[in-house]
Amino acid sequence: MTEPTKRIDCLKCRHYYVTWDPSFPRGCRAFGFKTQTMPSVAVLSSSGKPCMNFEPKAKPRA
Repeated sequence: MTEPTKRIDCLKCRHYYVTWDPSFPRGCRAFGFKTQTMPSVAVLSSSGKPCMNFEPKAKPRA
């Protein structure tokens, strides 16, 4: 039996960005691509492994 993979939240990753391209609205600077889905979903579907480049965003200073 396979173990379920932990879903990575791209919105909390420092490499995630909004491309403003209507065809490919989401992007990943670490991997250098734009996609229609969340980048972590694209990485998982293409490689079969969860994203290894996830880095949490820096917390804003108060």
